[in-house]
Amino acid sequence: MNTHDDAPPAQGTVLVTGAAGFIGSHVTDRLLAGGASVVGVDNFNEYYNPQRKRQNLEAAQQRDRFTLIEADLRDVDAIGRAFDEHRPTAVAHLGAYGGVRYSVGRAKLYNDVNVTGSVNVLEVAREHEVDQFVFASTSSVYGHSQRVPFVETDPCNQPLAPYPASKKMVEVLGYTYHLLHSMNFTALRFFSVYGPRGRPDMMPFLVTDHIVKGEPVTLFDAGKMKRDWTYINDIVDGVVAALGRRLGYQIINLGHGQPVLMTQFVAIIEKLVGRKAQLENPPAPPSEPKITFADIDKARQLLDYNPRINVDDGLEQFYKWYQRHVAN
Repeated sequence: MNTHDDAPPAQGTVLVTGAAGFIGSHVTDRLLAGGASVVGVDNFNEYYNPQRKRQNLEAAQQRDRFTLIEADLRDVDAIGRAFDEHRPTAVAHLGAYGGVRYSVGRAKLYNDVNVTGSVNVLEVAREHEVDQFVFASTSSVYGHSQRVPFVETDPCNQPLAPYPASKKMVEVLGYTYHLLHSMNFTALRFFSVYGPRGRPDMMPFLVTDHIVKGEPVTLFDAGKMKRDWTYINDIVDGVVAALGRRLGYQIINLGHGQPVLMTQFVAIIEKLVGRKAQLENPPAPPSEPKITFADIDKARQLLDYNPRINVDDGLEQFYKWYQRHVAN
């Protein structure tokens, strides 16, 4: 296997799971803009407002190279039909149940969707001889890692909640498919992604929305925690680059590489909104690490990854989107 043979996704059809979600819709738009055909799979579940997900795909649905299939990852027959009918040449598997804290007490749901659903997609890809598979993993797999910044060789065997545990399981399964079936499998560990279309359960949206509405903002440990906030456009750069490179089996961090203190993060949003937050400072739950911090040397080397958007500029873009699509 030629592990560095570039194969631009624009040459074929990419099947994108979770295509209506925050990251999935941006990846879909970028692939379409680059000339690829996209088969988007999403079940529009009720984790957050399905109408918001449909709005995420409004631009994509204006293009004739985009096909939307409403299907659940747990429905292997529906996934099989998508491959049968559209013959994708690569898979961007971004669909999953998200949320670290929401996953606590819901291990069966997260196993069913994130693990069994991923096996369904991997199996159908194998049966159709699709050997280019990019998987959305998470920085949450690092848990309370003692090594900072987080490096991909960390064992990551002590996840803090079912969500990261499910993602680690799929990373491990990916190696099996690479070894036994010669599949190129790249797991991308996303670090605190934010930007336009951000999910309403995620910190950037929650903080902004609560400040705008004059509602209390929960800030664990008095805002002393740090997160490696990574703007959506930079994440999409990494996903598209991974789709275009046959790398064998790889796990790669996609972060900004510059952790931000949560008090600073909230202060930026306060300035954008023009109002101070009403802060509540409970202790952090055990599912929350004190810091996330990506070592992105491997991404630079293998994907020519170079994050460009700092948190001030990124949050400004997010707030402009919020004003246009949420506040009005």
